[in-house]
Amino acid sequence: MSGGSGGKKLSKAERLKLQKEEEDRRLLEEEEARLRAEQEEAERLEKDRILREERERLEAKDQERRGTEVAELHSLEENFSWARQWKADYRAHAKWEHYMQCDGSPDPAVPQEINTFISLWQENKNEDIEFVIEKGNQVLNLIEKLCFLLLDTPPNELMEKVIIQYQESILELQSLLHQKYNEATEHLLKKANTYADSDSGNMEVVIKDKNITFCIWGNLKKNPRFKNHMFCDAENGFDLPKTVATSDVAVRILHTHYDHISPLQHIPKLHLKVQAPESKPELTVLYDMKEEKEGEQKGGEDSNFVIEKESDGRKSAISFKDSTKIDPDENEKLEEESDKKSEIVSTFSGVQVAPLQVATDEKEEEIIGENVVDLHQFTPVGGVYLIDALKLPPQAKQIKNWTMVELLDAGLETYPYPPESEETEDATYPCIGVTLRLLDSVIFFEEPVVARWDSADKQWRTDCISDIKYKMKEKQISFDMDAFYTITLIQDAHLNMPYQSWELRPNGTDELLFTVVTAFAEVQMQIKGNQCMLSSIVVDGSEQLSHLTGKWTSPIDLTIALKKAGVNIFPSDYSYKYVCVNTKTPLAEVTTYQQMALVASAFAFSWSKWNLASGQDQVVFKVSEYLKTDAVKDEDWSLYMFNGQRAQRLKISETSEAFSEDLAENTEFHSTLYHLIKDFASDEAIEKVKKTSCLFIDATYQLLMATRVLTYS
Repeated sequence: MSGGSGGKKLSKAERLKLQKEEEDRRLLEEEEARLRAEQEEAERLEKDRILREERERLEAKDQERRGTEVAELHSLEENFSWARQWKADYRAHAKWEHYMQCDGSPDPAVPQEINTFISLWQENKNEDIEFVIEKGNQVLNLIEKLCFLLLDTPPNELMEKVIIQYQESILELQSLLHQKYNEATEHLLKKANTYADSDSGNMEVVIKDKNITFCIWGNLKKNPRFKNHMFCDAENGFDLPKTVATSDVAVRILHTHYDHISPLQHIPKLHLKVQAPESKPELTVLYDMKEEKEGEQKGGEDSNFVIEKESDGRKSAISFKDSTKIDPDENEKLEEESDKKSEIVSTFSGVQVAPLQVATDEKEEEIIGENVVDLHQFTPVGGVYLIDALKLPPQAKQIKNWTMVELLDAGLETYPYPPESEETEDATYPCIGVTLRLLDSVIFFEEPVVARWDSADKQWRTDCISDIKYKMKEKQISFDMDAFYTITLIQDAHLNMPYQSWELRPNGTDELLFTVVTAFAEVQMQIKGNQCMLSSIVVDGSEQLSHLTGKWTSPIDLTIALKKAGVNIFPSDYSYKYVCVNTKTPLAEVTTYQQMALVASAFAFSWSKWNLASGQDQVVFKVSEYLKTDAVKDEDWSLYMFNGQRAQRLKISETSEAFSEDLAENTEFHSTLYHLIKDFASDEAIEKVKKTSCLFIDATYQLLMATRVLTYS
């Protein structure tokens, strides 16, 4: 029998041998893998041990020199005290200069002088509108001075009764000015026929000034076919119902380019304490939240920080409310963590700055009703339009050589519309159409909300207004309303938050350029000495607000001017409710702003995406020595992390795939940002830092605290 072509069949012994060889090979591979894993684990543990020991060595080294570094930092921080003293001397000098001028203008800070000014003007009657507008500019200047005093004066120099006095003076001046506009309007209407238009026969007067636009129309002809009127010079207009068009009525559109209607907001004073080590005196941060007054004294809040020592050794903890709502248990946990931290190594500047979020009693929060404007979330932009229907007084008549006029004791009377009577209570009346020209000096990033003033409840409301039509390119808006109202245009106060990026870059001796990029605009501000200015604001590729650019002013005045122009990049203590913020502890955030300001004359700082991943105890940002004028190259930036008490340079870069707290090679921990930067700085840069003006440092700190770029980016 012949064999087949297939291979020889394995015997049972051969199969067992092959299986044993395969098993031995598998066991050998497993053993090799185990040994390799053990070796890798041993290497990892050894590497971790070396890194841990190195970290412990660096931490110990940092701890040993902490006292020396803190003392050296404190010597630099004396700049803030010098700046406060300079500003106090400047205020005193300005007060003396005003006294020596003897020009008849009152000192708004002196109650007797401001009361005399108000009383004397109240006694003057029959003043024409041009005179009232001119004197009104003086009144507005007095209000601005009072606002500046409230914001610029350190709280330890400003007693509560003085704050109340300033606020009352502001309200009295506002009321007086409004009263004078009414008196001047009445005086003007008494001789309405002298302003009759040659074509229509009706009265028309338009006066444009830097602070107001005054338009008034008097119905002298009572033409039943009259429908509407447009003040061509002001581009404001109105449509009247037929019943009004045949009455003795005048329509006034008084556009004040400032807001004198919104209520002044009062912010209480709070004390915030951070526990220092047992071996050191406890430090108390006095956090004074005073009322912010913009150019027209509304909305927004500013504050300042002062360090005080307590000798009784009482324990306390951070009571700031971070940028998200936290319950009591979370708050206690934060306080316990804060208690474990060491000292605050800073003496805060006594300037007014945008506050950090503070824990408040939720019961005290206002409940906003339907159609009511929340002035914490929204802000009036472009001033206030007072749209009134007024009774036309009897006109003067010429009889031979005599001019005769009927005098009424009622003064300026409003024309009731809709009519007030029981018979017409349930009747419906045609709406009043209004067309308004928006100011060129403000920016509306979105179509604004039209709101009316409710004088009974002292609030802005959005009801009773309909058929709103926008022509934003032409800067015109039209709408209907069921009665005559005072109108304002409302914009979301947080449209430009959070910021997309920011950069702080020196560009000369005691000069820097501060850029904040938002979803709608790129804002560039320049600081020089104790002054700052708006360099440019670019929206949709074109520059805006030319009337503000290039004008040097104080940081406080710049923030007021930008807010008034609709550009709000200055968070208030309510902003965290309406913006998704990157929460950071006050210790990390505030100390970083302070130490950035100390070295900003020679070093550039910029936004880093890793600040979002570093947790609330750490801030991360880019740093580069900058003694030239070119833009900073990407490779010149280094990433720094700081928690207020320990600074380190990170190994990762902005383009790394993941966040890591690993130290950069050949770097060390330092107790201050200044000393970490000093490790890699040139002698020229450090010398420039030491020669920096205290006023420049203070101004930089003010703008950093006002914008809060580390939290709102």
